[in-house]
Amino acid sequence: MTELELAVRGEITSDMKRVAEDEGISPEYVRDKVAAGQIVILKGRKNGRRVVGIGRGLRTKVNASIGTSSDINDIELEKRKALIAEKNGADTLMELSASGDFDRIRQEILDVSSLPVGNVPLYQAFKEAAIKWGAPHRLEEEMLFDLIERQCEDGIGFMAVHCGINLFTVERMKRQGYRYGGLCSKGGTLMVEWMIRNNRENPLYEKFDRVCSILKKYDTVLSLGNGIRAGAIHDSLDRAQMSELILNCELAERGRELGCQMMVEGPGHVPLDEIEANIILQKKMSNGAPYYMLGPVPTDVGAGLDHIAAAVGAAHSSMYGADLICYITPSEHLGLPDENDVETGVKTARLAVHMGDVVKLRGRADQADMQISKDRRDFNWDRQFKNMLFPEDARRIASSRRSSTDKGCSMCGDMCALKNAEATLSAYLKGDKCNH
Repeated sequence: MTELELAVRGEITSDMKRVAEDEGISPEYVRDKVAAGQIVILKGRKNGRRVVGIGRGLRTKVNASIGTSSDINDIELEKRKALIAEKNGADTLMELSASGDFDRIRQEILDVSSLPVGNVPLYQAFKEAAIKWGAPHRLEEEMLFDLIERQCEDGIGFMAVHCGINLFTVERMKRQGYRYGGLCSKGGTLMVEWMIRNNRENPLYEKFDRVCSILKKYDTVLSLGNGIRAGAIHDSLDRAQMSELILNCELAERGRELGCQMMVEGPGHVPLDEIEANIILQKKMSNGAPYYMLGPVPTDVGAGLDHIAAAVGAAHSSMYGADLICYITPSEHLGLPDENDVETGVKTARLAVHMGDVVKLRGRADQADMQISKDRRDFNWDRQFKNMLFPEDARRIASSRRSSTDKGCSMCGDMCALKNAEATLSAYLKGDKCNH
C-alpha cells in the first residue's frame, strides 16, 4: 500500500516518523496531512537512504536538476553534479537527461545519489521514438506506458508527467494568439506536437487512471507536469496556463482518490505581484496539494544572474505557501550548468526558501536567525558558524580577512558598533527590562 493509503487507514509508518523527526513536528500531524493529500513523502525506491516530506507545515524543499543534452553528454559530469547538489543541501534531485543512454544514466545517478530522484518520462519516450521511427510524433502509446513503468521499477521516487495538457488547453493558446515567450517545456512542447500531428487527445490525460495505477504500484509520487507554463513574465496567468492548472488540480484530486500520492507543478516565469495569486489558486483548486514551483523567475532580463532573480521569486513563493522549489543556476537560458553552477544554484535556492520559511514557519524556521543575532551581538563566533546555512563559506571569508582586534571582523575594525556598545552602553540599554 502507498503512504497515502496507509495514512487514510490511520497508520503511522516509519517514513512518516522520519519526516516528523526531521521537521520537529508530531507523527500524527504528518499522517493526517498525508491522508488529506497535503503532504507527500518522497523516497528512493532503489536505495531508500533518504526520505523527504513535502507539503503543508513543512519547510520548503529545494530540488536540483541535472542531465545531459545533445550538445553535452557526459555521464561522469552528471554524477559529479548529483553529488555536488547533495553535498550542498539539495533535498531532491531530478535527472532530466535529454540525450544518450537514458537507462544507463538513470541507473548510475540512482546508484550514486541518496536523494529521492525524479524525472520526466516524455524526454526518453520522444527521443527514442525519433530514433526508432524517425520523428517524435510517431511515439506509440504503449511504448510510453511501458517506459513509465520501467522507470518506476528502476527506483524513480517522483515523476513529472504531463497529464494536464489536452486539446482544450491547446485551443486556448491558439485563440489567445500564441505567446510572447512561446512554449518553454521540452516535454510539453513535444506532447503538443504529438497531439496536433496525430489529431488525438493526450493519452496521459485520456488514460490518467492508468498512469496512477502504475505509479501507485511503486508508490512513486506523481508530480503533475506544467507543460504549458509561462516562459515569459508577460505570459503569466494566461488562459492556456490557467486551463492546465485547473486540469492538474482536478487530476490531483482524482489521483488521491485512486491512492496515488500527488503534487502539482507550477510556473515558470511570474512577475512578483502574481506569485501569491498563483499559489492561492493552486491551493484552493487542489485542496492544498503540495505545490512544486519551477523558479519562479520574476524578470526576463537577468540571464547570467538568473539564480538571483529566481531567489527573489523563490523567497516570495515559499512565504506564500509553495512547498518545493526547483533551483535556477547562473547558466539558465544560456547553457547546460556545470559543477560550479550547480553549487551556486543549490545554495542560492536554499537561502531563498529559508527567507520564505522564516515567515511561513515563524517560531520554527527563524530560531537559527534569532540565535545568530544574539551570538553576533556577543561575539560568539563558533556558535554563529554552527547556525549558518553555509558555515564553511563563512569561516573561509572570516579567516581570510581577520580583524586586527580580538573580537570583531574587518568590516568596521575599531569602529565596530557591537564592540563599542558592549563596552559603553550594554548595561544601560539592557536595564532591568530586557527579556532576551
